[in-house]
Amino acid sequence: MAIIPFDDRDGVIWMDGKVIPWRDAKIHVLSHGLHYGSCVFEGERAYDGVIFKSTEHSVRFRKSAELMDFEIPYSVEELNAAKDEVVRLSGGGDQYVRPVAWRGSEMMAVSAQHSKIHVAIATWVWPSMFDIETKMKGIKLDIAEFRRPDPQCAPVHAKAAGLYMICTISKHKAEKKGYADAMMLDWQGRVAECTGANIFFIKDGVIHTPIADCFLNGLTRQTVLALAAAQGMEVVERRIMPEELASFNECFIVGSAAEVTPVAEVGPYSFKPGNMSRAMVEAYADAVRPKSKAA
Repeated sequence: MAIIPFDDRDGVIWMDGKVIPWRDAKIHVLSHGLHYGSCVFEGERAYDGVIFKSTEHSVRFRKSAELMDFEIPYSVEELNAAKDEVVRLSGGGDQYVRPVAWRGSEMMAVSAQHSKIHVAIATWVWPSMFDIETKMKGIKLDIAEFRRPDPQCAPVHAKAAGLYMICTISKHKAEKKGYADAMMLDWQGRVAECTGANIFFIKDGVIHTPIADCFLNGLTRQTVLALAAAQGMEVVERRIMPEELASFNECFIVGSAAEVTPVAEVGPYSFKPGNMSRAMVEAYADAVRPKSKAA
């Protein structure tokens, strides 16, 4: 299967307030965001042409920039409108939506107080990765060597590009060993999350998930917590040690890209995706569709 590079595609991208041809959306090689990681982004999905939780993503996008000590020069409303425009111009349907903001090339040093803040929004067709029955077979996760950092060492609640460096390394290592992804521990050796998704476990009818204090409290995570509560499921947010994984019956991961995906293995630990995992897969799949279309 040939890979279509992302810099050579048809379509349009919204960049710094204008819709431009896809191939014209370029930055200079000496942009601060490239050299020093002063870059934030969002990962969103549009279903049937409607972006799920668009406003919440735009709010977090701006908050991530604040945590990185810069301000996105567009309001939440302007960002929402720009995303909607690109989704519409790209044909609607099911798409992945990627807003990104970064410091430009005006200054090339650690300090970049006067660099221009650029913003771009791109979308591309990306249907759900698996149908429900395929998902229910469960994916396999490695256990990463790198850990999520101490909150005193990094802006861990920003969706900042630099924080994903260890995620890329960990996912690559996992894939080379035949795994789909890797589960990461936190700086104290407790279960944290995967490289791009939050993680949940089930035992005796109760859902358990790590406290999101040194990694992103994902919007999909928040959605799943609300959906579980609406179905009368008990959810416990707590510290989870890796040796506890042997006691859990089910496991699933959640994220805008992964949606809700059951897990069959985490390193040496095995799980059997069951009714509760299926219930969350189905509840999320229903929640993300515009209600006028899902009725």
